[in-house]
Amino acid sequence: MVEKVYVTYNEVHKLCQASAEQILNEFKPNLMIAIGGGGYVPARILRSFLKRPAAPNIPIQAIGLSLYEQLPSTKPSDPVETPGTKVTRTQWLDLSSLEMTNLVGKNILIVDEVDDTRTTLEYAVRELQKDVETAAQKLGSKGKTQFSIFVLHVSSIPGYKGITENPSLHLSHVLAFSDASLI
Repeated sequence: MVEKVYVTYNEVHKLCQASAEQILNEFKPNLMIAIGGGGYVPARILRSFLKRPAAPNIPIQAIGLSLYEQLPSTKPSDPVETPGTKVTRTQWLDLSSLEMTNLVGKNILIVDEVDDTRTTLEYAVRELQKDVETAAQKLGSKGKTQFSIFVLHVSSIPGYKGITENPSLHLSHVLAFSDASLI
């Protein structure tokens, strides 16, 4: 079983602040998509540090993906969660009301707190790429949408393959800035 390490809000705040300049220099996002629930807080903090004078705030959209399953525990007050095998969409972009031009031809930063199996991030990128491709075809647009990922922690799992090792995902950058497991 993996030991849980708790970090403070202040530590998350400092990680986001330390990362902002690199993100602005290397990627320049036009839109952030937070994977809920862990990606909401880092996305909101990061947006504050990515804000430039006389420029609008970077919009944040939210998607919900679930991979974890709760397992029986010997202590009812301390349920054990373990990664599942299937990603479940609990919330997705409302493509009928969201102007798809907001996604096509943009630099989209996907934000989550932890990347421990690669499964949810790969799912998010793959599905968002499909949505953008469909929208680009409908709009007749040839603008290239770039995706990048910001996570606070990448787990070191035996046999772990980095998301950038999957060439079908066409990611420009992967940014990870912590070595503590986040809860």
